[in-house]
Amino acid sequence: MHSGIGVLRRIGGNPLLERFGLKTPFEKLVYSGSKYGFRAATAGARSFKKISGVTQAQRPDRHAASGLFDLTPTEEQQMIREAVARFAAERLRPAAAQADADSRAPDGLLAEAAALGIASFSVPEAFGGAASEHSVVTGALIAESMAHGDLGLALASLAPVGVANVLTRWGSAEQQSRYLPAFAQDNPPAAALALVEPRALADPARPQTRVMRRGDGWALSGEKALVPLAETAELYLVSAVDEQGEVALYVVEPGDGLLLKPEPAMGLRAAELGTLRFDDMTLPEGARIDAAVMDYSRLAWCAMAVGTAQAVVDYVVPYVNDRQAFGEPISHRQAVAFGVADMALETEAMRLATWRAAALADQGKSFQRETALAYRLCCDKAMQIGSQGVQLLGGHGFVKEHPVERWYRDLRAIAVMSGGVCL
Repeated sequence: MHSGIGVLRRIGGNPLLERFGLKTPFEKLVYSGSKYGFRAATAGARSFKKISGVTQAQRPDRHAASGLFDLTPTEEQQMIREAVARFAAERLRPAAAQADADSRAPDGLLAEAAALGIASFSVPEAFGGAASEHSVVTGALIAESMAHGDLGLALASLAPVGVANVLTRWGSAEQQSRYLPAFAQDNPPAAALALVEPRALADPARPQTRVMRRGDGWALSGEKALVPLAETAELYLVSAVDEQGEVALYVVEPGDGLLLKPEPAMGLRAAELGTLRFDDMTLPEGARIDAAVMDYSRLAWCAMAVGTAQAVVDYVVPYVNDRQAFGEPISHRQAVAFGVADMALETEAMRLATWRAAALADQGKSFQRETALAYRLCCDKAMQIGSQGVQLLGGHGFVKEHPVERWYRDLRAIAVMSGGVCL
């Protein structure tokens, strides 16, 4: 228990929390951890070296849910949400325009995000983390709050958390003991989930990237596109199909047989998107992970779509109230007012659909249908909200002086992106 609390205290003692006003929420989390009894944890090394003494894969308990249908965040979830939202507003939002122009995050910003310790809450206590239980809803709240600051920087910040979630939920004891300790440290490795392929009508559930048996391991060949942190990642989880037609993820570390290429896109430029090409790359026997990752990844994208859509609404409302035309605010025009109302309604619908699917996942119930509905809704409405935001700003919506044009470009990505993140 004391070691688990130590993880929270280490995070709470980070000077960044004091600087951005996040210290009080994390101090409350330390109290919450002592109240509900964290189990003993051990610290792991930063390098990918297996720790001893773990013979079975560690799975955190499912988040306890009441029997009532209630999507209201708990007190702990609300504290985390507010803390992350404050960081996103004070650090991600001001850096977003330059990150978009440079197609990369500013120096040190992703390290600041990592220092908040979000990844450690995805790592079981046996590997030095603080995950006594796992909550998809909490992950969705974090993703939404980060994306309210900037979607591209949120993707870059949360990509390593997604990899930790996959390893925790589906990884073997060998994989967990080798990789997870690094994600519990102050500087977790850059990592990403690679599912998208650069071909027409590509279905991420049916990849053409292939693995074949080679001796005691695997040979991986194929190409993945739109991978966040592509050139800087120290670890990738890559979807591929084997000779029997079964799809799985494979743990890949940079090495011979892997070629990297930057791939700046219309949106999400701050996420450092790129292409991975595997040329008969040799992987060890234990690289395979049988994971049903698609629904959890889509929920992450839904949550980030909600956060950025809310940012558009929050920006547009004061703009249309302040902007004068014909001697009165343009919000007095019925067409403008109805447009803003539609944006707000659609954002709330996206949020509730996403939370509902995440809540069902937390309860261990079937959530595939609800995830599909939420994803379809977010794909359509997020793009429309971004477009409507540009329209309501008129000529200002076309120039980079206002962030709405960037949010529009980012929201266009929701319908084409898969992977990268996972709740």
